[in-house]
Amino acid sequence: MAPKSDIEIAREATMKPIQEIGRQLGIPDDDLFRYGPYKAKLSFEYIDSIQDKPDGKLILVTAITPTPAGEGKTTTSVGLADGLNRIGKKTIVCLREPSLGPCFGMKGGAAGGGYAQVVPMEDINLHFTGDLHAIGTAHNLLSALIDNHIYWGNEAGIDARRITWRRVMDMNERALRDVVTSLGGVANGFPRQTGFDITVASEVMAIFCLATNLKDLQERLSKIVIGYTRDREPVRASDMKAHGPMTTLLKDALMPNLVQTLENNPAFIHGGPFANIAHGCNTVLATTTALKLADYVVTEAGFGADLGAEKFFDIKCRKAGLKPAAAVIVATVRALKMHGGVARADLNTENVDAVRKGLENLGRHVGNVQKYGVPALVGINQFIADTDAEMAVVMEYCESLGVECFVNSHWADGGAGTEAIAAKVAEIADSGVANFKPLYEEKVSLWDKIETISKEIYGADGATADAAVMNQIKQFEEAGFGDFPVCMAKTQYSFSSNPDLKGAPSGFTVPVREVRLSAGAEFIVAICGSIMTMPGLPRVPAANSIYVNDDGEIEGLF
Repeated sequence: MAPKSDIEIAREATMKPIQEIGRQLGIPDDDLFRYGPYKAKLSFEYIDSIQDKPDGKLILVTAITPTPAGEGKTTTSVGLADGLNRIGKKTIVCLREPSLGPCFGMKGGAAGGGYAQVVPMEDINLHFTGDLHAIGTAHNLLSALIDNHIYWGNEAGIDARRITWRRVMDMNERALRDVVTSLGGVANGFPRQTGFDITVASEVMAIFCLATNLKDLQERLSKIVIGYTRDREPVRASDMKAHGPMTTLLKDALMPNLVQTLENNPAFIHGGPFANIAHGCNTVLATTTALKLADYVVTEAGFGADLGAEKFFDIKCRKAGLKPAAAVIVATVRALKMHGGVARADLNTENVDAVRKGLENLGRHVGNVQKYGVPALVGINQFIADTDAEMAVVMEYCESLGVECFVNSHWADGGAGTEAIAAKVAEIADSGVANFKPLYEEKVSLWDKIETISKEIYGADGATADAAVMNQIKQFEEAGFGDFPVCMAKTQYSFSSNPDLKGAPSGFTVPVREVRLSAGAEFIVAICGSIMTMPGLPRVPAANSIYVNDDGEIEGLF
């Protein structure tokens, strides 16, 4: 008998009404704005009322460099939270909202897997509570106001050649990367070249995820630099009188979303920035709220630790004053074999030498997390084809690093499959041994920040950029943005900017082809190599297999 699919398991779940999940956390029913029986938003009034409560312990789940074999970071986050609750530790898991781009592109859904899922799975993977639509609409409202301002006389003196604000949509669409707008004559405005990014790469998304409340959200939106005058003076969203209506569109969206795991434990799912082109973490508001409501909060940061964890530490934790108490680095034997040179078709064949070679990737990630003063554990997401000999090599390697390694079976067993690692995570978090510190100081130059990340986290010899990029960095610093952290946008498939360089490569440089200012989010985006801020669909997109069956159920989503 074939194992049940994720969607079949999710459909068989016995979900509790969302009010019951809220009561587990002490949340009054009236402070939950319900979107049907199983999902709700938490009121700002209630969030304000718990600010005097002590914080719980924050635990990060990150991973090795991702491969097509899969690592299961979100699945592990859910399984770990369930495991902590099973051993009597009051825990909330905080995750990002999935983007429709990957759901209909190549990755599929992002609500965990097997018996370590958040539900209602189909809702979470599709429109959920409408947050991503609100973010995209707020972003595009600003786009419309910019072109309208120019049409009606351009009082702000915007140089149409220097507009940096693009449009967004929450779908993979390579045809929209570069477009010309306002064609068709005088009535349609002034033609200009622009383009689209995916919504989860929008600065509005970044602001949404870093804002601490509605007032902070509106102030950050007002600071967005949309372009420049002919004298190269910045023009902001406030000059377009855009921050007020944008905040209005985002008002309800900013309330954190409460759902549940398959084991009826609470989960906040809120915000969804990509980690390869944005900062890859759920909202500060959801995380800080969860820390007031639980003794332990498990959160994940996108892709490998070189991307998601680095940005979690250097951007999110720095900006929000968060102090992570422990980290779990997720790996699979299958992925380690791919880093060791094994083709995907051969992953079910034992290959101890390939695992041993691929462990260099895990070792670099472990060392990187430790550079932040955060104690790390390794969690192996177990697959049925993993052999004892392969697992033994992983265990021996972790022992040589002085890092404890746990084999987890949460996909098959839910929280019962993570009890051992959950107990150790709680022990480390409670011990207070963590001594978190960011990788670099705010006062160093922007280029030094880029080089530090490239050398210390990626293992590169350094970074390179042409004169135009270096000049742009200089202009950012002269304009007062030099203290901002850097958000590196690069391929998730390698420490380098070359997705084909697996394992732990060395002897390479990181080419920075463009830098973008996110003045409201308060970071600089450094775009490296060939990474795209608007992905394209693969030859056979996941959308081709998604449909509604005769019973009205969604098939093929995951």
